[in-house]
Amino acid sequence: MEILKFDIEGKFAHFRKFHGNNTAMSYSIPPRTTIIGMLAAILGKEKDTYYGKFKSENLRIGVRIMHDIKKSFHRVNYLKITSRDDFTGRSGRIQTPFEIVTGHDLKKHMVSYRFYLTAGEDDDIYDALKNHLLSEDRTFNISLGIAGFSAFLSNIEKIQATEIKAYNEWVDIHSACNSEQVLEIDFPDDPEIKFNHIEEELLPADFIGGDKGRELFRMNRVLFATRPFPMHVKLDGTYYQLKKSNDEIENIQFLEYAGVFS
Repeated sequence: MEILKFDIEGKFAHFRKFHGNNTAMSYSIPPRTTIIGMLAAILGKEKDTYYGKFKSENLRIGVRIMHDIKKSFHRVNYLKITSRDDFTGRSGRIQTPFEIVTGHDLKKHMVSYRFYLTAGEDDDIYDALKNHLLSEDRTFNISLGIAGFSAFLSNIEKIQATEIKAYNEWVDIHSACNSEQVLEIDFPDDPEIKFNHIEEELLPADFIGGDKGRELFRMNRVLFATRPFPMHVKLDGTYYQLKKSNDEIENIQFLEYAGVFS
């Protein structure tokens, strides 16, 4: 199986939780819906026009955290909007709490994710992304969640992967993995990281598209490590082993097994 992998880095990130437009909370990793927005920007797709083309069946996506991250609340100055004319700033500004994802040391560390792409039922979208990324041809700017949090791409590589089926076996998984297939987690003995480096989230996966636009259709329930080392889990499912030129091995899963909204 051919997989295209690349890293995306920036100083700050914010991936707003889907519960409402006014929430200040952020996911620790970009949901699949955010990732396809980044990929659509690379291809130059206009807003709200690509949801059907990028659905889970057509493009398989995995994600991994590459550096330690943390989340903290900050106060940001937003325009105080009570009427249409307030967009000019006439009513001043208002301090608003806002959760931001950063590295552990703002002066030294970046927020860094690794994405893994492979073709699903539609080879065209994967081939287009592969051609744009390998030729460094990007149409729109990339950001980590909001426009002000600019990001850049690096370490773009096409690599072969081996599909492996695990039947209640202990495996090191480097990427976010599907919670439904994890039977048990082996936590490290180090008391500083024993229970505080693994998170579970319910992440938006697909929008309906068409006339209904950004209405949520599917969600992924995933486990992931907030530090750059693998999770040791008992897995009942399929994972993919990537062996790089320096003999380093990554075991990954794609964001799948999504719950569908009725």
